[in-house]
Amino acid sequence: MKEIRFVDVGEGITEGHIVKWLVKDGDKVKEDQPLFQIETDKAVVNIPSPIDGYVKIVAKEGTDVHLGDLVAIVGTQEELSSNALQSQSENAQVKSGAKIEEKAAGSEAHQDMQEVKEIIATPAVRKLARDLGIDITKVKGSGPGGRILESDLRNYASSMQQAKPSPGIQKQASGFSPMLEEMHKEEIERVPLSQTRKAIAKNMEASWTIPRAVHMDLIDATSLYEIVSKEKDRVMKEENVKLTFLPFIIKATIQALKENPDFNASYDSEKLEIIRKKYYNIGLAAEAPDGLKVIVIKNADKKNIIEIAKEIEDLSEKLRNKTISIDEMRDSTFSITNIGSLGGGFLSVPMINYPDVAILGIHLIRDMPVVKDGKITIGKILPYSISFDHRVVDGADAVRFGNAIKKYIEDPEFLEML
Repeated sequence: MKEIRFVDVGEGITEGHIVKWLVKDGDKVKEDQPLFQIETDKAVVNIPSPIDGYVKIVAKEGTDVHLGDLVAIVGTQEELSSNALQSQSENAQVKSGAKIEEKAAGSEAHQDMQEVKEIIATPAVRKLARDLGIDITKVKGSGPGGRILESDLRNYASSMQQAKPSPGIQKQASGFSPMLEEMHKEEIERVPLSQTRKAIAKNMEASWTIPRAVHMDLIDATSLYEIVSKEKDRVMKEENVKLTFLPFIIKATIQALKENPDFNASYDSEKLEIIRKKYYNIGLAAEAPDGLKVIVIKNADKKNIIEIAKEIEDLSEKLRNKTISIDEMRDSTFSITNIGSLGGGFLSVPMINYPDVAILGIHLIRDMPVVKDGKITIGKILPYSISFDHRVVDGADAVRFGNAIKKYIEDPEFLEML
């Protein structure tokens, strides 16, 4: 007999939503047969049966589960029908409900626990809490084992500042007063956030704590445009893959990252160190049916243009079909968001994909006047923007990094070699 509990499927994920059961209660199942689909912050994951046997469903379709929650049990019919097993599953459900009741009814006990709970934080973080006037016992840590990070303190301080009501005005959590909500109750709808939107909201809050700056410029992409226009039909015919500008931009960016290694990095705010990464995993912001996600081209420096183009297509298809794995969506070292693929926008300020140091935003290539040898001609111009962590790099560094990207995209010899 095996219990199936919700466990951390990667990247510290602690909550999931049971989207669909693929079997019925009491069905006979085989080892490794998918039992149910669970949506996490990152992806929809199929959970298989650990053994042959019959399945008893404990957590219903459409419910949220947390780490350690009992979801199902697989065993023999005798084991599933035993009184002990029934008591076990019922106790698990009662225990889960009791946790909610305890949280709601035992606020005083909860406060007492808060006062004596172990605080996991470095001396630097504790000092920052004192400097900010924050009671560190009230801050929830997002680090390993509940460790409180600098970003947790800043998020807490920001939320407290937003929660302070203006004189004579009562602050509402939604910004929509109960009186107005009652008045318009037949004309409004409350929509709970999906797991993906919760993750996006959390990531955006983490990104916003980064002291950022932005560098913007224009690239003459005429050579890039000509090469893609010339090769795309042949590549489609011979390789059965759509050739776009993006694989070339990725390769040019990697060359620029090798010359500017602090952009292929993360920042450790506790140890005050830059973590330079000597591998090149390029994250690509991609629109999915349930919200914005990031697919990651692993070891992109070791792949050619066709291989990158195929991988972009494959991962995008998996994203649309909700069959992408968590491993295919994590461990980026630098990210690119292709605003131009949506058909609009001249310049933008992309949000940094935490914990990356920077993100490159590329926009729609359009015809614009270009001065060459003292003459005005029409060129294919690619606007770009780089949002970067100002704790790690300065504006001058961003200019050098942007100029390196520009140099390679404007170099027909470099593009022809890819």
